[in-house]
Amino acid sequence: MTEPLTPGPSAAPGRRRFLRITAVGAAAAAAGLPLAHEAAALTSFVHPGVLHKVSDVERMKTRIAAGTEPWLGGWNVFRTDQYSQSTYTMKGPFATVDRGTTEAHNWELWNDCNAAYQNALMWNLTGTTAHATKALQIIKAWSSTLTSITGKDAQLAASIYGFKFAAAAELMRYTAPSGAWTAAEITRTENLIRNVFVPLVNTFGDAGWGTNCVKAMLAFGVFCNDGAIYDAGVDAFYNHGCCKVGRVLTDTGQCVDSGRDQAHTQLILGSLAEACEIAWIQGQDLYSASSDRLLAGFEYTAKYNTGNTVPFTTFGSCLATYTSLSTVERGVLRPIYEMAHNHYVKRRSLPTPWTYTAIQRIRPEGAAFQCDHVGFGTLLFTL
Repeated sequence: MTEPLTPGPSAAPGRRRFLRITAVGAAAAAAGLPLAHEAAALTSFVHPGVLHKVSDVERMKTRIAAGTEPWLGGWNVFRTDQYSQSTYTMKGPFATVDRGTTEAHNWELWNDCNAAYQNALMWNLTGTTAHATKALQIIKAWSSTLTSITGKDAQLAASIYGFKFAAAAELMRYTAPSGAWTAAEITRTENLIRNVFVPLVNTFGDAGWGTNCVKAMLAFGVFCNDGAIYDAGVDAFYNHGCCKVGRVLTDTGQCVDSGRDQAHTQLILGSLAEACEIAWIQGQDLYSASSDRLLAGFEYTAKYNTGNTVPFTTFGSCLATYTSLSTVERGVLRPIYEMAHNHYVKRRSLPTPWTYTAIQRIRPEGAAFQCDHVGFGTLLFTL
């Protein structure tokens, strides 16, 4: 079963641009970052432009005020979530966070990143100043304190948590109450991203590690107004040997982690969709890359995880090969499907029958596992 193929109100980005190689591209080369071969450099950025532009926020507010489903159900899940509360108690900040070795303050950082992002959205959707205050409290505290991320999984922490942190900072930079965030404080936040997050993330990596880095680099580039950082993410999406979309997904939609487990498979899909959504706002269509390979990935994974049979060929990442389709966490659907469904159905008029089947089982989408995704797609991305 699928929704009618009716284009939504956001059938195209506000500023569609077929972009030219410019001085931004020269900046990428000067910084030692690769330049995208299949999508030329941006000349400017749309702000706010990490997942939500102004018209997206207005759409949500209008739907909530009208009490229209499925947005209302999505709103009720979002507004009652623990991280959406202005009374949230900040867990940090700390100078050093470790993931994968000592785990020092790892839990604290991802909790605070969730709360910063969700309070930034709550501020935009309700106009309640307490939410803006909470989001900025968290952003300012960590940006003035965090100096290093360590551990064997440091890159994952920097990409996953950094992405959510940048999404929060981007919203607040362009919507914060007047005088609430000084230019010096904003610069300090940029410096945190440039000096702590980017050096860990811009090496990318295999499979899910790499795709998380892709989405993070796009978000970092937008917030920092840095074409070199942004272009490095786009280049990896198209060209990186171990995490490009054409490597992590086959033309049938099978994922490099389909034989590993379904949680990591969905982590890859969700991360790629988040990267594509940022690029779409910026006027670039990554969603259609490799003949809509991402759509094939969502359909394959949704079909299998809603109890159906799919083909499988021995396949894997650059570091691991799998000979059979994994049943580990099969049927445990992550809140990643609304974003892709709404793009392909509402903007592109393409069918997504299995993706929509998955959506029907979990709608309204709620919070993501830990800090892995944005979540709440029924509210945030239904067009």
